[in-house]
Amino acid sequence: MSGRGYVHGYGGREAERLLDQAGGLAGLLHHDTAYPPGARVLEAGCGVGAQTVILAAKSPGADIVSVDISPESLDRAREAIRGAGIENVRFEQADVTALPFPDDSFDHIFVCFVLEHLPDPQRALAELKRVLVPGGTITAIEGDHGSCYFHPETPAGRAAWNGLVASQARLGGDSLIGRRVYPLLAGAGFTDVEVSPRHVYSDGSRPEVAEAFVRKIIVPMVQGARRATLEAGLCDAATFDAGVADLLRTAEPDGSFCYTFFKGTARK
Repeated sequence: MSGRGYVHGYGGREAERLLDQAGGLAGLLHHDTAYPPGARVLEAGCGVGAQTVILAAKSPGADIVSVDISPESLDRAREAIRGAGIENVRFEQADVTALPFPDDSFDHIFVCFVLEHLPDPQRALAELKRVLVPGGTITAIEGDHGSCYFHPETPAGRAAWNGLVASQARLGGDSLIGRRVYPLLAGAGFTDVEVSPRHVYSDGSRPEVAEAFVRKIIVPMVQGARRATLEAGLCDAATFDAGVADLLRTAEPDGSFCYTFFKGTARK
């Protein structure tokens, strides 16, 4: 992906979280994403290949090109694809705001959890539109950290969460971008724009959701922003660490957690 920084870092634990996130949210986000045999598909900002594996498995006959700006992430993505035995994906290093492809190169474009990290997502969407054939489609999926609420809510828990939001903003990103998916796509000149919210909710009656989403995705995501939050002076270490523990506490039987993702589709 392109941007001034990635708030969660590029370490092995973050790669593991991304894989957990993709697997845990596959049904929610991707049950209605599939491309026909022979379709030329661009995955923009593939990262470590967490979404790539799901995308390729659901569209085994499509010709998928996955790009990312990070060579290290691309190496991990290649490993993930090889490990899954997938053969319909090729990788290229590229910036999503300056793609090395001619106009009208792809039938479909897929971009997931990328726009939130870009200082100018509108510019990226304009570039993606350029390489899309007339009548082709784009799918854009983003979360919105402002949609999060949880119980028990503590001052420390909210401080750690707000630290993540603010530190990402300082790096040029927007973790509240989910609510902007429609205006961003429409503003880039796409037509037939449709956005559907996808809610994740856990409580004591859904321990499997608390395990897969809160413990394996949400808490590691916040922990990954610890360094950026502390270096920016957005929160002190003791409060941040207590907040992470409080967020983990929401996965207990008497806790609850709710979050919303936004999936947008549109046509050129």
